[in-house]
Amino acid sequence: MRLRELREDSDIEQKELAALLNVRQNTYSQYETGKRLISVYALWKLADYYNTSIDYIVGRTDER
Repeated sequence: MRLRELREDSDIEQKELAALLNVRQNTYSQYETGKRLISVYALWKLADYYNTSIDYIVGRTDER
């Protein structure tokens, strides 16, 4: 997944995205590291936030 890459490219802290998704920062960190599965709803919110597709976030395409 490209969660960390997208976040760092946008100069955003994990706590900001955790607030967007209504989860704790620790939970969001686990999404980035793959230690916890992310919900489709959260992927949808992040895709809208970054103005990209879920397929790009999860690595199914390289087209942003």
